Amino acid sequence: MPEQLILRVAVPAPLHHCFDYLPPDDVAADRLIPGVRVRVPFGRGERCGVLLELVSPGEGDGRRLKAAGAILDPQPLFSADDLALLRWAAGYYHHPIGEVIANALPVRLRKGEAPVPIRQRIWSLTPLGKQQERSALRRAPKQAELLDLLRESGGSLEQTQLLQICGSCRPALKALADKDWISVDERLPEAPGAAPPPAPSRLNGDQQSAVDGVDLERFDACLLDGVTGSGKTEVYLELVGRVLAKGRQALVLVPEIGLTPQLIRRFERRLGQGLAVLHSGLAAGERERAWHLARLGHAAVVLGTRSALLTPLPRLGLIVVDEEHDLSFKQQDGFRYSARDLAVIRAQRTGCPVILGSATPSLESLQNARAGRYTHLRLTQRAGEAKPARMDLLDIRSVRMEAGLSPVLLQKLRETLDAGNQALLFINRRGFAPIVTCHACGWVAQCRRCDARMTLHAASRLLWCHHCGSQRRQDDKCPECGDTDLRSLGQGTERVEQVLASCFPDVGIARIDRDSTRRKGSLDQLLNGIRTGKYSLLLGTQMLAKGHHFPDVTLVGILDVDQGLFGADFRAAERMAQLIIQVAGRAGRAEKPGRVLIQTRHPDHPMMQLLVHRGYAAFADEMLAERQAAAFPPFSYQALLRAEAPREQAPREFLDEARELAENLSGGRVELWGPVPAPMERRAGRYRAHLLLQADQRTDLQRLLSAWVHRLAVLKSARRVRWSIDVDPQEMF
Repeated sequence: MPEQLILRVAVPAPLHHCFDYLPPDDVAADRLIPGVRVRVPFGRGERCGVLLELVSPGEGDGRRLKAAGAILDPQPLFSADDLALLRWAAGYYHHPIGEVIANALPVRLRKGEAPVPIRQRIWSLTPLGKQQERSALRRAPKQAELLDLLRESGGSLEQTQLLQICGSCRPALKALADKDWISVDERLPEAPGAAPPPAPSRLNGDQQSAVDGVDLERFDACLLDGVTGSGKTEVYLELVGRVLAKGRQALVLVPEIGLTPQLIRRFERRLGQGLAVLHSGLAAGERERAWHLARLGHAAVVLGTRSALLTPLPRLGLIVVDEEHDLSFKQQDGFRYSARDLAVIRAQRTGCPVILGSATPSLESLQNARAGRYTHLRLTQRAGEAKPARMDLLDIRSVRMEAGLSPVLLQKLRETLDAGNQALLFINRRGFAPIVTCHACGWVAQCRRCDARMTLHAASRLLWCHHCGSQRRQDDKCPECGDTDLRSLGQGTERVEQVLASCFPDVGIARIDRDSTRRKGSLDQLLNGIRTGKYSLLLGTQMLAKGHHFPDVTLVGILDVDQGLFGADFRAAERMAQLIIQVAGRAGRAEKPGRVLIQTRHPDHPMMQLLVHRGYAAFADEMLAERQAAAFPPFSYQALLRAEAPREQAPREFLDEARELAENLSGGRVELWGPVPAPMERRAGRYRAHLLLQADQRTDLQRLLSAWVHRLAVLKSARRVRWSIDVDPQEMF
């Protein structure tokens, strides 16, 4: 009688190993395929894991094993290559494999639920609908928008695509169906074959050179270094079209949900192929359905944020990472992976090219291009007739300000609006004011759970901690001295909007931040209002800084970025420069000239002068020289051990033990810095501390981590803290 094989299962748990189970009694052997989900007994309950491999009883004691409860999938959800990539990621980032694989699954599937059906609802124009004029729907703009979309797409569109583009539009769909202007049909999707060759492109010389510099038949990491407005998206579209013509799939990653609606439209209009969208703003069922379409090969293009990188794609032929420098591509909790870096590894293992695009490339990517590890593709000119915007520094020392706005900036705003153009103001702080203080005794509203001040949100009369999320009602009087003279200091987007409304009462103002765009579809509505001229003054945070094309914006004002000049993190100046250039890139993107005004109290700072007068490339060269002299990344490699606990001493005790253990294992090849308190020591009621590891060679750091991480879990002090490893950390906060 043949020996019974053992199932090795990755179970989502904070443990760095897999678990062995006997097969269920009633399951045929041909269903035991790596990549299927398995319901298994775990502790006092059950969990849903993923079968990684079948092993012989010699590798585990089958007599003492429990039997798995059930095999949940008739076919694997992950291929062998998918599992190999996830195992590599778990090893490199030193995170439990069960949690890594759980991150790659949609939420419902992690819980062991049955997959959602993937039948498509297709909405099509009826003969009567094709005859209708847009003017007939003057009082129903959402219905008119739907009709336009259906016409542009050839007469029919899948419902998920309509919802992705238009937001909540089910009432409008029903109204059009009741008029017999559109009809709906349900069908199973067909796997697309090779798309027709793309139409002849209208690329300029730089764009054509960039496209020709990408070999679609092999792995190549390409840094697409293009100034803002140079047409990087056109390069992406041309390359994706060529990949689809070969019958392959393309994966396009963007840093922000806000960038997806406009990209969806451009991809749909240009490529006309099935598009799956994956981001956290979708309902769980919508997102899972898109995931299945990608996994089964029915979606030719997958467009999404960071987590879309982990989606199975059987015919992957190209990966694009837009705004590759963006911090959003680094997961900051749980499985702390970099989607940008992992995209390069995935492309290498798949044998396809990866395009990393940015107007302000990260210093890591620039150094890789310098060293010849990446192909450096450059777009040096803005597309069409657009010219680079003129950048000037506004010295605001000793200047009387109005909610952070200088008289010069207010005058330039007035001149821009009077000329019939749009203006954009950037301040990277939401809310009304970051400080509320008592004028009598100096009391400041502090978060009760963090070492941070509370931000006043005037519209809701709430004091809000932007670090832990705690809220409380605005105080009517000082809790220490009882005085009622409470004053708000500084400014956020709410306060600036209030002042702008008083200075320009007849001008439409669009405020775009996390507070004003919470409702589904609200961001798209604001962006549409900007494009149609409803709003002439645009005000916002980083949500406005990336990727948006506003052809009528001729003036950009940047209110407060000085903190980047003196940040405690060695990456602070790099982040500041990237932000300034990205925001500045919104000005003068069409034939109208643009101007950028940067308010600063340090106009003579050499880094600010270098950035404004010689550009980001010269700034990056200087920063790379500084990093090399200081032996900071990208000229060294780091990992950060974080620990937190309700008791102040517990993190320090654990990190002291961890350091002693690391010193015994490192052989002197890895530097250890700390432990030290985190820059914000108390957050959400827990005290936090860090231990930084740095090595000249990545292999030395990884060798130490491999031996060290498994031993940390058994330290006595580890039981009193919550700890995590962050490999290649991007923030020290």
